[in-house]
Amino acid sequence: MTDRLRCHVTVAAVIADAGRFLFVEEAAGGRRVLNQPAGHLEAGEDLRSAVIREVREETGLDFRPEAWLGCDLLALPSGAVTLRVAFTGRAFPLPGTAPRDPAILATHWLTPDEARGWPLRSPLVQRSLERFAQGVRLPLDTVGALSRAP
Repeated sequence: MTDRLRCHVTVAAVIADAGRFLFVEEAAGGRRVLNQPAGHLEAGEDLRSAVIREVREETGLDFRPEAWLGCDLLALPSGAVTLRVAFTGRAFPLPGTAPRDPAILATHWLTPDEARGWPLRSPLVQRSLERFAQGVRLPLDTVGALSRAP
């Protein structure tokens, strides 16, 4: 029998407006890196609810998913694996709402050329941007809702 895979599920939002993409700046491994608004799926959440919550926590914006871009696996040095599900959609200001995730140092709207000057949190950040640029848009109804086993 082989060891069971330890998998962390994360969600991410690729948000574009007028040729610029929304990034969050975080500290990781002793350096400042760019990521899309992203985070871990919490108990009892479905994927869409998780990405809406993460965007709100990290940017203070109301995210409305319109499609998903796909999912990727990332092997971590610890031996764990992250399954990252990326969405795209639009974000809107929420009056009186501010980012409340202390791990986020700043938010930036950057063109792809401007973002190239930054280190990325993981290769999956670039992979999500590539899928977006390729026009990948998977229907939201193909992402399952949370179901409970009997």
